[in-house]
Amino acid sequence: MDWFLPEGLFTLAMVGSFVFGAFALKLPIAIALGAAAAVGALAAGEGFPLRHFVEGTFGYLDTILIIATAMIFMKSVQKTGLLESLAAWVIRSFRQNPLMLSLGLMVIIMVPGMITGSSTAAVLTTGALVAPVLIKLGVPVVKTAAAIAMGAIYGMIAPPVNVPAMIIGGGIDMPYVGFAGPLLVCTVPLAIFSALVLVYPYLKKGAGDELALEEELKRMEQAPLSIRLILPVIVLAVLMTGEQFLPDIWPALGMPVNFLLAALSALLTGRKLNFLEASREAVNDAIPVLGILMGVGMFIQIMTLVGVQGFIVVSVLALPAWLMYLGMATSIPLFGAVSAFGAASVLGVPFLLALLGRNEIMVGSALSLLAGLGDLMPPTALAGIFAAQVVGEENYFKVLKYCVIPGVVTAVWAIVVILNANTIMSYLP
Repeated sequence: MDWFLPEGLFTLAMVGSFVFGAFALKLPIAIALGAAAAVGALAAGEGFPLRHFVEGTFGYLDTILIIATAMIFMKSVQKTGLLESLAAWVIRSFRQNPLMLSLGLMVIIMVPGMITGSSTAAVLTTGALVAPVLIKLGVPVVKTAAAIAMGAIYGMIAPPVNVPAMIIGGGIDMPYVGFAGPLLVCTVPLAIFSALVLVYPYLKKGAGDELALEEELKRMEQAPLSIRLILPVIVLAVLMTGEQFLPDIWPALGMPVNFLLAALSALLTGRKLNFLEASREAVNDAIPVLGILMGVGMFIQIMTLVGVQGFIVVSVLALPAWLMYLGMATSIPLFGAVSAFGAASVLGVPFLLALLGRNEIMVGSALSLLAGLGDLMPPTALAGIFAAQVVGEENYFKVLKYCVIPGVVTAVWAIVVILNANTIMSYLP
């Protein structure tokens, strides 16, 4: 038992109090994380280390600013009608090509998650937008919800904004740089697989209601797709690519400023937009996520202070290789039932430390994919529950049933990526 004491007890105290607070007391995740950090500090005899709590709270300040400004951008774009218009264009362009239409609609579902780092944002925006279209195209209701849930999770993990990857990288002081390629490797094959399994077979049959579909498309086209309408997306793409490909001459404004400038350009689309009101709504929507990040920062800070992080790493390294990977593929998604961000911090960071022999960026990307699966895990199952709501299905377990195969394939793919991390990175630019 010497190997277990005292850090093992501190681990049980922190994780146990977090789970108890989140599930039994039903505390907000942010408060449960902060309370668990305080329990860990007290158990280790550190008292109430105010400096560490403050440092931890602001440890993810960059990520917080990115998410807040990304939400403002997304809300501004939504208010202009771009999302509806873009979805209608995809449907009309590929209506006669079921394969391309399936893939195009999956991309549409993913976009808000890619921008905001939130699966919930994807489900409640483009997911809610695409849901009636998919149903009218002949896709069963529960499979429509499953496709939306999976697309939202893949969008959450895809670049440019991946919050779990930011948390995992931040836990070892690894900057969020160079993740675009690895995250695409993690998500693109899975998004294609899910579209082919859940959507394509029904679009191929062509059994939808054409009249109802046409009415829906006309409603979505109230804001005609034009260069002016897509201006915010163009501005954002130029700002981000310029910074990446022309570093010597392009000013490094940072992602928060890029998002804000792109959001402000929505005022030039010709559509009525109250920017201050949109910003207020966006920040209100983002507050729960921002609070979780503050709690995660405190939790990681205290984990490091009392030796919990090191204990988990050493314990993981002592496991046989097959058991470590099995544990990784199951424990991170299951812990993600409480919070994908919490799973990234509590388990993602230690697993990354245990796998430092492999390319850290690729491993961190794959671990973030496993953390994202937490949004399918009951009882929280955020992606599954909200996807069920947008299609009007009361029993979200019916939706989760059709997410099982894509979910298992996702976990297996994450492990495959980790095992071949160095090889895959050698082929990426």
